[in-house]
Amino acid sequence: MTHANLLLLPGLLEDVDAFEQVIAGTADIATIVVADLTRADNMPALAQAALQQAPEGPLLVAGHSMGGYVALELVRQAPERVAKLCLLNTNARPDTPESTENRRRLMALADKDFESVVTTLLPKLMTADHLKDPILTGIIGAMALATGKDAFKRQETAIIGRIDSRPHLEAIGCPTMVVAGRDDQLMPVAVLQELADGIPGARLEILEDCGHMASLEQPDEVLALFREWIEA
Repeated sequence: MTHANLLLLPGLLEDVDAFEQVIAGTADIATIVVADLTRADNMPALAQAALQQAPEGPLLVAGHSMGGYVALELVRQAPERVAKLCLLNTNARPDTPESTENRRRLMALADKDFESVVTTLLPKLMTADHLKDPILTGIIGAMALATGKDAFKRQETAIIGRIDSRPHLEAIGCPTMVVAGRDDQLMPVAVLQELADGIPGARLEILEDCGHMASLEQPDEVLALFREWIEA
């Protein structure tokens, strides 16, 4: 059986561990690459790096949060490579002045105390109940520390500099699934609805009892959606 080529694009301070259950649960139907998005400080370069890491041929591209920004840039650069698109807990808008100010504050803090950056971000990433789970918080903390201060600053610089993708959404011609967390503090359902509405034929899936880290907070539901998306 020919496997689909699945390219996973992690979010800010994330790595392969963010997709652990998706990877384990789709290995029978997909050949999976998790892109390293730590080495560039702008979205076009990150998208190019992801494409260079991907296998040849059509790709199923899935991006979480910052990885969603990279996915939107990738489909702009190489629409012929993207057979299907999945966007999780992300949006098509540019950074707001308030968000940029907060990011620059965290970048300055990272130079003094990187672990405090992780502590500051954590309450915004999951629901209150999921924040009580030491396994989930441990995964997030370990990913962040493994990514490191310098990569964090490059990623934040890329996020600050991203373009407004909304005018480009109507050009996306591949089947697209958008996944939102009902309780996501960083990416409210309204911005995911806007994203889905802008892409012709896109479907929006909303996960209950879920914050920003959908693949960790609701791994079974996310896996089920991924399998359906891959096999459709």
